[in-house]
Amino acid sequence: MQRVGGREPMDGELGRFYDAIENPRKTRNELPILRGDQLLSYMDEVRARTLDVLDRAELSDTEDPLLRDGFIYEMLLAHEHQHNETMLQLLQMVDGYVPVRVDGTVAGEPVADGPEMVRVEAGTYAIGAGPDGFAYDNERPAHEVELDAFLIDRAPVTNGAFAEFVADTGAEPPTYWERDGDGWVTTTFGHRRALDPARPVVHVDWHQADAFARWAGKRLPTELEWEAAAAGSDPDRANLDHLGFGCAPAGAYADAASDCGAVQMLGDVWEWTSSDFTAYEGFEAFPYPEYSEVFFGDAHKVLRGGAWATRRDVIRTSFRNWDLPERSQIFSGLRCVRDS
Repeated sequence: MQRVGGREPMDGELGRFYDAIENPRKTRNELPILRGDQLLSYMDEVRARTLDVLDRAELSDTEDPLLRDGFIYEMLLAHEHQHNETMLQLLQMVDGYVPVRVDGTVAGEPVADGPEMVRVEAGTYAIGAGPDGFAYDNERPAHEVELDAFLIDRAPVTNGAFAEFVADTGAEPPTYWERDGDGWVTTTFGHRRALDPARPVVHVDWHQADAFARWAGKRLPTELEWEAAAAGSDPDRANLDHLGFGCAPAGAYADAASDCGAVQMLGDVWEWTSSDFTAYEGFEAFPYPEYSEVFFGDAHKVLRGGAWATRRDVIRTSFRNWDLPERSQIFSGLRCVRDS
């Protein structure tokens, strides 16, 4: 934004303290960052200056790719909305946290019966984001892939199914599960609640997801399979925007199923895939290599679909999230596939 507006930094080198590449998570609480009223005042100034630059910016007929079609502004909004979810990952650790508002209709969404798995036919599938509209560099270029037929779980894996897996194998339970007699309770946001077996399991890491899939006689989907199965999903009929502060029952939103008949491909829980986070052929870093390129490789696994905590205007079927396979405090779950 400084480059686009031709402005000097407001507060010297303060910006480098907020550089996620330069400052790893484990040391960020030691940085001399702004707090309290100072922080609120600084945010007000930044917002005012951003709006002033936007008022003067030429967003059409421009050679600057950052300004063209308002890319930089959409990116800033998307980042702010993504940080909303990150903050909820922290707030779920706060004892007795009380949301400002909870929309009870999310939990009340009707559940439709259906088969355990649905079929995705063999064929050619469009993957990634096209040249128009906002998307991140790692979603591009759009391309086609040939896939063999496969079966995919119609709905995300439930708490009940994962509890059976834990009981049968002695595997570690998801983060925020605790024993309560013969059953389980969840402890997010500082409240102990009986585990609802009908809701999607959340807070599993990649290793747990992979182990569950193998125990069930299935496997995790590749991200290409996941995107092919998600085609036709409607983000306007999905559990997003942290309205309900939790998952809808597995099998809800059946009126917004994907083309193959899978439900809840968007919202509720991020779904682990078997894929490493790598570049599509023809990838070009934009607007800077540190957004995606530095994370490419076999260290990070791809998640797809968004969660109940994800903002609606961020998620799309081409959106590629990525994280370390040991991370479980994120709102992550899974669904499985089987070769057909």
